[in-house]
Amino acid sequence: MNTRENTWEKEHKMESNYLQKFYDKTPPERISALHAAGLLNEEATAKLHSGLSLPQEIADNMIENQLSTYDLPYGVALNFLIDGKDYIVPMAIEEPSVIAAASAGAKIIAKAGGFRTTIQKRVMIGQVALKNILDSDAAEQLILSHRDEILEAANAAHPSIVKRGGGARRISVRYLAAVPDEGIPAFLVVHLHVETLEAMGANIINTMMEGVIPYLERLTGGEALMGILTNYATDCLATAECRIPSSLLGRGSLSGDEVRDRLIEAYQFAYVDPYRAVTNNKGIMNGIDAIVLASGNDWRAISAGAHAYASRSGQYRSLTTWKKAENGDLLGSLTLPLPIGAVGGSINFHPAAKMTKEILGYRSASELESIIASVGLAQNFSAIKALVTEGIQKGHMGLHSRSLAISAGAVGKEIEQLSERLKGEKNMNLATAQTLLAQIRGADAVD
Repeated sequence: MNTRENTWEKEHKMESNYLQKFYDKTPPERISALHAAGLLNEEATAKLHSGLSLPQEIADNMIENQLSTYDLPYGVALNFLIDGKDYIVPMAIEEPSVIAAASAGAKIIAKAGGFRTTIQKRVMIGQVALKNILDSDAAEQLILSHRDEILEAANAAHPSIVKRGGGARRISVRYLAAVPDEGIPAFLVVHLHVETLEAMGANIINTMMEGVIPYLERLTGGEALMGILTNYATDCLATAECRIPSSLLGRGSLSGDEVRDRLIEAYQFAYVDPYRAVTNNKGIMNGIDAIVLASGNDWRAISAGAHAYASRSGQYRSLTTWKKAENGDLLGSLTLPLPIGAVGGSINFHPAAKMTKEILGYRSASELESIIASVGLAQNFSAIKALVTEGIQKGHMGLHSRSLAISAGAVGKEIEQLSERLKGEKNMNLATAQTLLAQIRGADAVD
């Protein structure tokens, strides 16, 4: 057995004793197990036992025309070792197999030394789109030569972020040529690059962009169409990497080397084929969206930015890369924009978002970025490993059987009974589930 695997197993023996067969426990037992393992304090344990429902008064003030709340299952993925620190990762998601896959992938990667992450300096971008510019080259030079005045105007629009050590740091200019055949005019776009510290910064940036518009219009003689942030945060990239010996990859009749090579080929397929890349990246976002949502951040913004980043070469490609090291290890990497926050918005008041912060124990937005990127890499590793070995349906449908049982009308103990029966059926569908449920109820009635 690999030395790194031995070390990891020894260090996590006590914790794993409490979390052993975590999936088979009831929700209250899982909460108690996390408490016994030292991962939840008394207050957090009590809150989880009582539930994380969003109070009606808060919900009514979050959106317009509010009627009720829409619940998602809230669970945890285990085994994450990131930059030498252990994490239990909360996820909010309705799809079966996502949490199981993330946990399984993280466990193998932890045995190999865990995830290593690199976080780019957290800088968000705002845009002002200028139109009706008579001389774009001259206007660009004017903007760049007055960068100090523009930055001063931006920071004056939001002085509180400057007092905390953040603020507008630089500007850049892009010229977007007209498309006459489509009737689209030319635009001169001014980018403002802003350090938003621990906040995602949407409101900060939007305030700054509106603050610089009058100055830019006077300076260039053009007309501003709009000023707003971009969710394509290319100055806020997070990278997660892992290195896995092939000895940890064997599956059934396939050797570790064979699984490694098939994983690499799966990545290569997703690199060259957009049809495959979309599904590959959707699997990555299964995990990323689930933790982003659980943390109270904007999962729609993260998804949009990630998919744009996957297209940066001009073709939509895999967000992950998988390659072979010189010694034969499998090397995995995931890089994507992660403009998330550790403070602000629902992070400060949503019960589940506050619980996620408690469970993860992250102390900065950068640390949360590291966790999110690692979850995405683990998710992709598990998905393509399953695809190139036993196929994805075996594990997925096994977990899907519970949802199918509920859809068929099973309740209480019937759910587990029907789920087990469904796993042995050739055709696992709603009609089969309904037939089996009738048989279970018929047998119970006879008894």
